[in-house]
Amino acid sequence: MTDYTRQTGLLTRLDALAPAVGATLDFGDGGPEARSAAVESVTSDSRQARPGDLFAATPGEKAHGAVFAASAIEAGASAVLTDAKGRDILRKDLGGRSVPVLVVDDPRAAVGKAAALILGEPAAGLDTYAVTGTNGKTTTAYMVESILVALGRKPGLIGTVEIRLAGMSAPARLTTPMPDELQSYLAFHRRGGGTDVVMEASSHALVQGRSDPVAFTVAGFTNLTQDHLDFHETMEGYYQAKASLFTPERARNAVVSVDGEYGRRLLAECAPRLEGEVAALAVGSDLPPDLPDGVVGWKAVHRDGSSFVLESTDGRRLATSTSLPGDFNVANAALAAVMAMTAGHAPEELARALPEGINPAVPGRMEVLNARPRVIVDFAHNTEALVNAMKALRPSTEGRLVVLTGSAGDRDKGKRPAMGAAVARYGDLVYITDDDPHDEDPAVIRAAVIEGTRGFDTPVVEIADRSQAIDAAIAQASERDTILLAGRGHETIQEVAGVPIELDDRVEARRALRKRARVHDGEEKA
Repeated sequence: MTDYTRQTGLLTRLDALAPAVGATLDFGDGGPEARSAAVESVTSDSRQARPGDLFAATPGEKAHGAVFAASAIEAGASAVLTDAKGRDILRKDLGGRSVPVLVVDDPRAAVGKAAALILGEPAAGLDTYAVTGTNGKTTTAYMVESILVALGRKPGLIGTVEIRLAGMSAPARLTTPMPDELQSYLAFHRRGGGTDVVMEASSHALVQGRSDPVAFTVAGFTNLTQDHLDFHETMEGYYQAKASLFTPERARNAVVSVDGEYGRRLLAECAPRLEGEVAALAVGSDLPPDLPDGVVGWKAVHRDGSSFVLESTDGRRLATSTSLPGDFNVANAALAAVMAMTAGHAPEELARALPEGINPAVPGRMEVLNARPRVIVDFAHNTEALVNAMKALRPSTEGRLVVLTGSAGDRDKGKRPAMGAAVARYGDLVYITDDDPHDEDPAVIRAAVIEGTRGFDTPVVEIADRSQAIDAAIAQASERDTILLAGRGHETIQEVAGVPIELDDRVEARRALRKRARVHDGEEKA
């Protein structure tokens, strides 16, 4: 976000802040003035440090944040929050100079708490919604936001695509911001008259405690399928990361989709421990026959395309719809609606506010760029998301379903053959190209995806350059075809061997469509 979201709070003395975050104070050789030091904001980015800051130096995957503490202090930071190792690094780098240090065992866990205290607990004045799961987080978050807007609320949005707060917007760097940034965003939105914040909670962020100490008004769970095992290593580790959102420290109420086995497990585990309302949502399945005590069941009882009726076990009912295609988007819309109702908004309110249904514009999520041929950009970057997207498009595809995809480097390698098998099984023509190779050999990544296509009769074309692949897919298509450009969605930067390259599937597709139009126009004139 931009500088105007960098918020300050009241000056907070370190000797009052330290016990509140479980820290001990180390003043080094500082005199009385050091012992009365105070801070008014928190940052974990040394490049943004300024006078009055508490610089948070946390352990990283590649380096300890304390190696940047000296530069933060040079920029004016008044104190440092870190662990014992970070304190020792700082002492060495400062060469005898003294600066107050708050020493904690787990600085990651303390950053958000410190920022919240300094900024006056901004989450306390907002209704907060968190959506987690493998697929559907972004779309569901946009849907919740659109419902709240229709209800006359002033919501903010924090997610994979963008950050929208108090009438301002900017592209997002992370799905879930760092804890000091998050607290500053919440304070900015609250001071700007905001009433609610809807955000995506990634599994990485939950493990790292980035949203702490926010206890969300409602937490929602979409689904869990294989992804991110480069980070979590096992599906159990991945599940536990998601499940950690549904604890009393992180959520007051919850809505859990129980269409999958992980959702049913999560429901059983979180229902006894959460103090507020827990709701089970079934769209593509039946509610479990043995709902835990106190759990409200919601079921999509009537379906007509993208129109559906939700009925609850406590007598509530909502008829609504979504214009976004696919059963998975019906599930996303149902989850968004139940989350709003679990927060206290009555079904009658939603029905009046949403006469046309739940229809947000979600960048890079089943985004239609052209009608004939139909060209669609979607973020689908794992097997289930690809299958869902293709199944959603197949019934309305007059000709061939053409799928262009790849897989990111330095990520879950085990999913690549499965992605290849999925597109070969459900597509009529497949283009395998590069996604974000990062530091991996792109040819190795493509080969792994292509390996999964073996055994299918579907034609597979390998074109490394993604722009060229998009151009070829659109150039060869008939007007009756559907072309799904999958994997990158809203993203605008491709990283190859550490080098960022501007690449937006939507821009490339529109360029290819203009080229196609010129060619076809020339053929007609000839």
